[in-house]
Parts: sequence; structure tokens; C-alpha cells
Amino acid sequence: MNITVICPHFAPDTAPTGEVITEIVSELYGLGHHIHVVTSLPWYRNHSVEAGWTGRLISREKTSWGRITRIHPFISNKRTNLLARAVAFALFSFVAAVVATTSRRTELILTMSPPLTLAPAGWIAAKRHRIPLVLNIQDVHPDAAVETGTVTDDRVIRLLRRLEISGYRHADAITVLSEDLRARLSTRVDDESKLLVIPNFVDTERICPGERNNDYRLELGVTNETVVMYAGNVGFSQPLEIVLEAARHFAHRDDIIFVINGNGSRRTHFENAAEEMPNVTFMNYQPSSRLNEVLAAGDIHLIPLKPGLGSISVPSKLYSILAAGRPVLASVNPGTEVDLVVTQSGAGRSVAAGDTEEFIAALGALVDDPTGRAAAGLQARRFAEEWLSAKAVAETYNELFFVLRDQGMRS
Repeated sequence: MNITVICPHFAPDTAPTGEVITEIVSELYGLGHHIHVVTSLPWYRNHSVEAGWTGRLISREKTSWGRITRIHPFISNKRTNLLARAVAFALFSFVAAVVATTSRRTELILTMSPPLTLAPAGWIAAKRHRIPLVLNIQDVHPDAAVETGTVTDDRVIRLLRRLEISGYRHADAITVLSEDLRARLSTRVDDESKLLVIPNFVDTERICPGERNNDYRLELGVTNETVVMYAGNVGFSQPLEIVLEAARHFAHRDDIIFVINGNGSRRTHFENAAEEMPNVTFMNYQPSSRLNEVLAAGDIHLIPLKPGLGSISVPSKLYSILAAGRPVLASVNPGTEVDLVVTQSGAGRSVAAGDTEEFIAALGALVDDPTGRAAAGLQARRFAEEWLSAKAVAETYNELFFVLRDQGMRS
């Protein structure tokens, strides 16, 4: 089947969703599909187009599995205000719609959201070609923006909500990452049967348990200290205040180092807040080739989400941590997907979102129990191998694609 994929990021871009869709495309190719990826020029690492990709509006390349059309994201830097970011997403999505509409021999459109503006881009292309549209929801918007306080204007929220509902209405199928997300969207879709749960996955061959004392730890300047790591985006969805509070609590212990590895709109804020905290180290995003090394260097990995976000978003880094065989401490709403995965798999501990005291107590217990951490790491790896394979996820998408195509041929 000839498939067009519209997504905000794709390798070599470093965004977690880019890594997810890159692996899906690879697996779909292995199942016999020919794919045209419509995406942005790499920009996620520093929120600006990376060196080697600048000076162009569109870049085209051929691959073994099809082709890639990369479009300028129209975002100039990580400090861009919300209005400018909205305009940038709209411009990117408009060009993506034009590219996908003029794409030849397309039998199905797969579009990722967020940004919300990619849903109408996918619908325009699908309507032009008279083919099915599959909408893949990574985070529920505008819910996430409202929960984090990023968007507060009621008029803007209503506009975004209309855009969201319109996207669901025009999709032939909507895939979400968990039952939490499915339940949240069940009252917003015109036909609940459109909703399918297809989780993200992790490449358990590429990401696997590695040597703890590696080059990354040498760069950190640590040896036998316990490294408590947050690796990922540093934005409004990630309440790293709780991490800094824990660092303050354990400041008297020279055997614990806190590492925040990532970039984002709030990194400068947190760097300033931690300026007088020698037990906190900030590191930039590392190339994807070093992901296994970075994960292996962490003795305990943190997944904090603001209250209310646990039922909106499932951070893909969770699966990478599990595949790396490292224990997790999550701060999320009880009963949500991250909480259930961590606790039921035995991969670590989960505490209520925003409960700093409970978070610090759980972290201290993990730090002082290296045997328990090792056991949790083994359980994490076992869970990843059994439930999170890329092949199984791609086969589920494959079945969905053929069902939709056959339905379209009969209608």
C-alpha cells in the first residue's frame, strides 16, 4: 500500500514522537508498504533549524522505503511566544497539506497530533485523494495546554476545541496511546468505534541494558554516586520544581547527583533556580545514537507530570527507560497509564502528582535500596520485551490500514 505520513518530526530530529514515527515507518516498510513522509526540517533540539538544514523552505530525499519531504517549521527559536508558535504551526501545516495533496499514488493518510493544525492538513489531503485518514493522537490538545496554564484565554480555548473536534469528525480512525486517552475522547467523537488504543513502542534491540559506568557518566564527572536523572523536554508539562525540591532535600548527601538532560522553553528558568545547587547538573540533548548510553548512566529515572496530565499524555520516554532496564520513579495521577505500567510491571514506584513529600520519601527509599533497584530494572526490561515491541505495534497499524482501505473500496 502507498501511505502518506504527515508528522511534526522525523529522524534525524530528536523529538520522542519523531523517534516513534520513524520506527513505525521502518516496520511498515518491512510489511511491504511504500511511504511518503511529510515532516519538518530537524529543529527540535534547539527550537531552530539545525545546521546543515538551513536556507531552504523544502527539502526532498529518496529512501529505500519511499521518500521524505521536509518543510521549514517557521519557528525561529525556543523563546518564540505562543502567538508566533501558533502561526508557525499553521504555516507548516498549510505547506504540509499542499505537499500531501499533490502526492501521487497515495492510498491512505496517517497524521500525527499535536499540533492540532496537522489534522486539517491530513483531512484536506485525504479528501483530495478520496482515501481514508488515520489520526494518531500523541497528546490530547487543547487539554494539555489548558492543564499546564499555557493557554488561558477562553476564546482561544474554544477555537482550539472546535479545531480538535473537527479533526476527530473528519478522521476515519483515531488511535490513542492508552485506555485513559480513549475514555477522555469517547464523548468528543461522533462515532466511538473510531477510537482504537495502539500504544507507542520501543526498539528493544537498539535500547537495552548497558554499562552503568560509561563515557556519559565520565562527562558528568561522577563515579559511584547514585545518578537521579530526568531526560526529556523541559517545558510546561514537566513540573521539574519537584525534582529541584528533592535535590534541596538531599543536598547534604554527596552520594546523590541529580541530572536534567534536555532542552526546552523552561530550561533557563530551572537553571536559574538551581544556580546555587551543586548537586544538580544540566546536560543538553544528546544525539539519538547516545540514547542507550544516557539511559544506562542513570540509576533512577524520573517521570514527573503535572496534576491532570497523566490522563492526557503518556511520555514515550517511559518505554525507553523500561527497555534500558532502569527503575522509574513517577509522579503522576493515580490510576493513569504511567502509574499502572510502573506499578504493575514492578519497574519502580509511582506517587501522586504534585505530592513533594511522598516523592522525596519514595526517592530516598530507592536511593538506599540498590538491590531493589536492580530487581526493578530487571522487571522493567522484561515488561518491555513482552509488551512493547515495534513489530507488534506496526502489525496492528497494518491491519487497521487494510480494513479502512477495503471499507473505502466497498463504499
